[in-house]
Amino acid sequence: MNYKITKIIKRKSKQPIVCLTAYSKSIATILDKYCDIILVGDSLANVLYGMKSTNKVSLEMMANHAKSVMQGVKKSLCVVDMPKGTYDTPKSAIKNARYLLKVSKCDAIKIESNNKNFKIIKKLIESNISVMGHIGFTPQYKKKFKVQGLNHKQENQLINESIQIEKEGAFSIVLEGIKTNVAKKITSIIKIPTIGIGSSIFCDGQIIVTDDMIGLSGFYPKFVKKYANISKVIEKAVKKYDTEVRKKIFPTKKNSF
Repeated sequence: MNYKITKIIKRKSKQPIVCLTAYSKSIATILDKYCDIILVGDSLANVLYGMKSTNKVSLEMMANHAKSVMQGVKKSLCVVDMPKGTYDTPKSAIKNARYLLKVSKCDAIKIESNNKNFKIIKKLIESNISVMGHIGFTPQYKKKFKVQGLNHKQENQLINESIQIEKEGAFSIVLEGIKTNVAKKITSIIKIPTIGIGSSIFCDGQIIVTDDMIGLSGFYPKFVKKYANISKVIEKAVKKYDTEVRKKIFPTKKNSF
């Protein structure tokens, strides 16, 4: 376990953990100044490639984007998502995780729980691969977003799932779309940090998709706060460029050789 992961674990119940997603060096360079964890998420399927789900993302896509992100990272812990279908068996999980980490130089991988793949986590840990878990709404396994933990049965399942993931050796768990009181219980029960997305302030840290947060994706679910509207800034710049090119204002002598 590297020192960055040890630092994250020590933040449990002490200081909130700041996490955001990145898919390129330019964005990662900015995030690295402020974030504790940068996630190269398979959400790039929706954000960058216009896919309807994350299920068609390839290992190569994740490796290439993670490699780009790592060029902009100096201090943050960098985690990369394992695409769907790349960790169905212990053998494939180890092989694909090693490839992903070798190409990208990231610190850890994240896998989504289907409430059955606990042994996969154990085998990855035994192979010296650091793992972040993910429970609640897991896009690789659940098609339509629904709040998780709405009844007693779901609550018990989520609690047991988090305990099992911790037991198998994961260093943290993403809680996605989980009802407030359930997320609070899970965070108080397990000894590893919980990173919430749409799962209340009671988690040990928070993560959202950067492109959603800055108003670039056009996707604004309830759990996202839009901190900026970058799309308007870009449009304003493009509009000005369009005008200047058409009127032959740009390029000037200053921009010419």
